[in-house]
Amino acid sequence: LATGPRQSDGTFYEIRTYDIKPAKMKEFVEVVNKYFHFRTAHSELVGFWYSELGAMNKVLHIWKYDNFAHRTAVRHALANDKDWQGKFISAALPLMEKQHNEVAYLVPWCQLGKPPKEGGVYEWVTFQMKPGGPALWGEAFRAAINAHINAGYTRLIGVFHTEYGLLNTVHVLWWNESLDHRAAGRHSAHEDARVVAAVRNSVRFLESQQNVLLIPLQCSPLK
Repeated sequence: LATGPRQSDGTFYEIRTYDIKPAKMKEFVEVVNKYFHFRTAHSELVGFWYSELGAMNKVLHIWKYDNFAHRTAVRHALANDKDWQGKFISAALPLMEKQHNEVAYLVPWCQLGKPPKEGGVYEWVTFQMKPGGPALWGEAFRAAINAHINAGYTRLIGVFHTEYGLLNTVHVLWWNESLDHRAAGRHSAHEDARVVAAVRNSVRFLESQQNVLLIPLQCSPLK
């Protein structure tokens, strides 16, 4: 099935989601805050968050790689990093229930953004689209994203399309000043005929959607 164009360079993003044991989130965050500098010494961290609404006891972090050879070299270095293995991994693994990773590219029409200031909240929206890739639904999906941007209440950080993991999945990362600001903006968007029309056109290709509110950890470059 055709997937359509993507960015011409080899840069990709690994999205890692960990399920943390109930009642162990505080301990896990403490381990991250204490030892995670051993990990970020090896490659670029885009952001690290824990879930607040829409999912429970989850953390999500995104890593940037130049290409697959770069990731292979990083993973090899981590396997041989005694501080990373002995201090973080040994302490963190007993606190986890499950790990999941995906490889994704930014869609060709999106550059990775940053919020205008620190603070605020992030929203991670996962769309499961119909098989066929951006060649099928890309134009309509982009129009729906742009309609929300043009409504002016939210800031787009990135749109990621999976290459490994569950295919035809698109993750959209948004930033809002606050939950109440987001709620008010969503209410206005629902009454905006341009947003409604764009969304109606896009959902023809949609199979499911999940929204998760994310709070950045201390180590997260995106705060």
